[in-house]
Amino acid sequence: MNTLVHPFFHADTNTWTYLVHAEGAHEAAVIDPVLDFDPKSGRTRTHSAQALVDAAAAAGLEVRWILETHAHADHLSAGHWLKSQWPSATLAIGEGIRAVQETFRSIFNLGDGFPVDGSQFDRLLRDGETFDIGPLQARVIAVPGHTRDSNAFLVGDALFTGDSIFMPDGGTARCDFPGGDARTLYRSIHNLFDTLPDDTRVFVCHDYGPNGRAFACQSTIGEQKRDNIHVGQGIDEERYVQMREARDATLAMPTLILPSVQVNIRAGQLPPAEDNGVRYLKLPLDLL
Repeated sequence: MNTLVHPFFHADTNTWTYLVHAEGAHEAAVIDPVLDFDPKSGRTRTHSAQALVDAAAAAGLEVRWILETHAHADHLSAGHWLKSQWPSATLAIGEGIRAVQETFRSIFNLGDGFPVDGSQFDRLLRDGETFDIGPLQARVIAVPGHTRDSNAFLVGDALFTGDSIFMPDGGTARCDFPGGDARTLYRSIHNLFDTLPDDTRVFVCHDYGPNGRAFACQSTIGEQKRDNIHVGQGIDEERYVQMREARDATLAMPTLILPSVQVNIRAGQLPPAEDNGVRYLKLPLDLL
């Protein structure tokens, strides 16, 4: 059964979103959808998410799953809005979201009224759990290290890695967010290398076009093992940890980390409106 993967690129955040289904089948999943957000004006738009709705409708697909690989720090999720378009779809994320919610409830002072049990999502997924996308079986593979809630999804021969690994010339994700750990990420990635066939297709969540090349989203496990500049070519764990921690120390925070996390730990729902009917995002000062 062929797994068909339709990529959608969000240029403002360099994010890849995927519409996934079996050839000839009508059930589909969407992975890592983006809500358009202008940080200068605070305006949200649904143009990119609407493109997913239109593409699914044009192909006669019924979206059964809206999957988040983790609570992203670089874009706002359109998961909540897409749930309003596809009410029967299951909005799901890894069970590690509970630890992420607990951390950021404190950082944003959200109070005891903000639940940290993952109940904002329809389903929390466990490492090794399987579920069906029509005739395709999908498997959850925990890949902590970038964040505590990071998962990859193996759908047929297609692996969706989230932020954990990029195209081979892009390397791997940073590990300096709360709950991140370079050693853990190295082991998560090598678990993929050690357990999946070399011809497994790898679909990344972000690409920045290193050295001016065209944006890309697909490689293979074999290519990653051979060519990934951070974890390929026999690079050992100690060397990786040293490199990753030194590199992370030089990186600025993502532009959208503060608005993104506040929305994404809510499964893409915006904060509740205040007594004037307006929703607000918090901006903590002198946090670090």
